[in-house]
Amino acid sequence: MHRFRTIALVTAAVTMLGVAPANAAQPFSDTLFAATHNSYSGNVDGAKGAIAYQLDHGVRFIEFDIHDNGYAARHDYDIGHSSPGDLVDHAGNPASDSLRDWLAVVNTWSAAHPDAAPIVVMLDVKDDLTDNDSFAAGNLAAVNAELSAAFGPRLLSPAAYRTGATTDSLRGKVLPLLSGDGGTRAAYRRDVGYHPAVAINSRGQVVEVHDLGGGALWYWTGQLGADGRVAWQRHGRYDSGQTPAVALDDSGQIVEVHQSQSATTLWYHTGKLGADGEISWSASHQYDNGVLPTVAFTSTGLREIHRSQSSDQNWQWRGTLSGETVAWTGNAKTSDPRYDKANAGRISVFTGADGSTPAQTLRYSTDLVAGGRVQYQQVAFDEYQQGDPAELQDGLFYGAPAKESAFLVAARKSGHVVRGWDFDSAGLATDPLVNYPATNHPYDDWYRQLTKDAAR
Repeated sequence: MHRFRTIALVTAAVTMLGVAPANAAQPFSDTLFAATHNSYSGNVDGAKGAIAYQLDHGVRFIEFDIHDNGYAARHDYDIGHSSPGDLVDHAGNPASDSLRDWLAVVNTWSAAHPDAAPIVVMLDVKDDLTDNDSFAAGNLAAVNAELSAAFGPRLLSPAAYRTGATTDSLRGKVLPLLSGDGGTRAAYRRDVGYHPAVAINSRGQVVEVHDLGGGALWYWTGQLGADGRVAWQRHGRYDSGQTPAVALDDSGQIVEVHQSQSATTLWYHTGKLGADGEISWSASHQYDNGVLPTVAFTSTGLREIHRSQSSDQNWQWRGTLSGETVAWTGNAKTSDPRYDKANAGRISVFTGADGSTPAQTLRYSTDLVAGGRVQYQQVAFDEYQQGDPAELQDGLFYGAPAKESAFLVAARKSGHVVRGWDFDSAGLATDPLVNYPATNHPYDDWYRQLTKDAAR
């Protein structure tokens, strides 16, 4: 008796909430989808079944919790709740905890069902990825590469999503979504730094360097497009120091100069920019004392200009690049100004707030674009959660525990695509209903009734 009374109550709730059947003209942001919480946990935690089983039965939101503990050794992230392997159900799923294997399950299913409603694959990032200081160590560029490789042409990025897009227009697509660690999600959208410098060559290859104000030196690489935008490719830490500058030639050879973080000694690196956007750096070498170094390739070779550490006098060096070292000669005073390290050809770099982002947000301008962000390519969407900083509020996706009804309702009414997790009873239904009621029990009668009109 109690079971049928629950179904009746849910039926009434669905009617009251005005959840309409999916139709060809229905906007994606107004559509209801079946969703699971901690999808990888199957029947170990909840009653969800294997990933393919969930998809077969209409689930269109899959969550993978990921950890970076073993990335440097295995070049992949691990699935698990509190730790790698925690609450992972391998029955009907991959035998490994490697994210790549689990993404392949979703991709294989999607390829076999090209008319299925769009699938959101959410990565709940359980570790802080900002302390992974290179692609090889598993930073967010590595996340992008893994998602792109997993889903190929089926992947729908934020740039490809059009406001008001219908659910039917997105059928067969996979939408990656980042959730979890707040610092990681913020770093995906922007970077911060001090004293940025930039170089560009005739092929449109771009290298940017900066310090973090506390002694760490970082770089970005990218490619300038015909539209004037830079597709930033790789990001990483390469040394300690301050006030860096950089030069880049057409063959991809790099010379970088900087001051020590704790002394007035001057140092240089050489490097080689690869086709994948990664830089192979040489060891650093001291070449002088001074402050505010700058460097450029000229028609006759390298030229470095810096200021004396004890006066306003500028000094110069001439250099010849040979392998991984520079032969410096011709040290002398000069009346020439130091190079404008923040401007190179069509591109300039600077720091400044972009809306609600920090004042030290790294930005760039070209002859066609003003004030773009130096940021990872936006392969994935970024979820805004209750309590996050304002800089993440402009995202499409919002999420909160299902019990946080006020936040969820406000998000839905403002046009966002909303997830409520731990949605494990009919009493958690809101008006309007969240787009993704992420449950641990997707086959219970009350949930089937609640999502009977969900897009599949």
